[in-house]
Amino acid sequence: MKARQLALVIAAALNLGACSSLNPFASGDSKNKALMPLINPVAITETWNVRLGNAGVFVLQPAQVNGAVFAADSEGDVVRVESGRTVWKTRLKTTVSGGVGASADLVVVGTPKGEVIALDAASGEIKWRVAISAEVLAPPAVSDGIIVVRAADSRLFGLDPADGKRRWMYQRATPSLSLRSAAGVVLDRNAILAGFPGGKLAAISPASGSLMWEGTVAVPRGATELERMADITSLPVVGSRATCAVAYQGRVACFDMSNGSTLWTRDLSSSRGLDLDEKHVFVTDDKGAVHALDISSGASAWKQDLLAGRGTGRPLASGEHVVVGDSDGYVHLLRKDDGSLVGRQRAASSPILADLQRAAGDIIVQTRDGNIAAVNVK
Repeated sequence: MKARQLALVIAAALNLGACSSLNPFASGDSKNKALMPLINPVAITETWNVRLGNAGVFVLQPAQVNGAVFAADSEGDVVRVESGRTVWKTRLKTTVSGGVGASADLVVVGTPKGEVIALDAASGEIKWRVAISAEVLAPPAVSDGIIVVRAADSRLFGLDPADGKRRWMYQRATPSLSLRSAAGVVLDRNAILAGFPGGKLAAISPASGSLMWEGTVAVPRGATELERMADITSLPVVGSRATCAVAYQGRVACFDMSNGSTLWTRDLSSSRGLDLDEKHVFVTDDKGAVHALDISSGASAWKQDLLAGRGTGRPLASGEHVVVGDSDGYVHLLRKDDGSLVGRQRAASSPILADLQRAAGDIIVQTRDGNIAAVNVK
């Protein structure tokens, strides 16, 4: 099998990795691991649920701004939802493969043909369409000053929010074999954070697209191209004390945001991603177990492996809990202090592949089959 074909197969398996029969790196039965009953569970209630079209073969993320939730399906429908009410729906008449990115003014999505489309956040009117000549799989990062679009070939494009005109492009050499990923970039106040194939984390200037610093999350190892894959396939996270990222077949690493110096590294593979708070970095490993690592040292605080084998997604730190979704459509609550499972709610029957989002006190869930739901922890 050619390298590119193999990469596509692996990427599909990881995106659908909720089911072990589809994942060449998983073992065990094709059915997800059974859930154990919870004693005196924390109540999770569904605030609202809106039906949209399915995501198809893509991983489409919802976005929220000031309590409004924006979402898209693969058929090209883009919606604005407030408190469970659809304020507007715009049909783009084209496939959407990357999105959604949003600010108070704009909603931005990308297509498999490399088109970037911006809509007015208040009305849903199409403001502009531009081509970057490369497939878009990730949600664009949107601010008042810059829109950053990541192409499937790992090039970054800085676009003007007013008209989509290209301001700059950032490009770097990538390995011949890499995973297709729906991970975009983090647009911080002073830097764009992006992970790359080969295990590198880069901080890029929003003004010029120039490299500010680069950190090594993982070092590729092995005799074959497959063994040497150490791609960062999830979003990095930025906290007050550190900037952290995790690589598939690699490590978790945290860096000083000011200069990129390495604070610590820890061997742990993840294609799902991580989040952090003031005390811990929370990571879902490739088997679906959730880990808490000390943010100062990387030392293990706890590990919750009862969710292993359930296609557990990227963790979201929220209040006193860590929240994760799984491939059966369940949302799970873990206590931050010890990782114990204390609550669950089924948002839908299809996989939750998109990252969970916060919005007005709720957790926003988008499933592969098109359910957009808000759940609340009481």
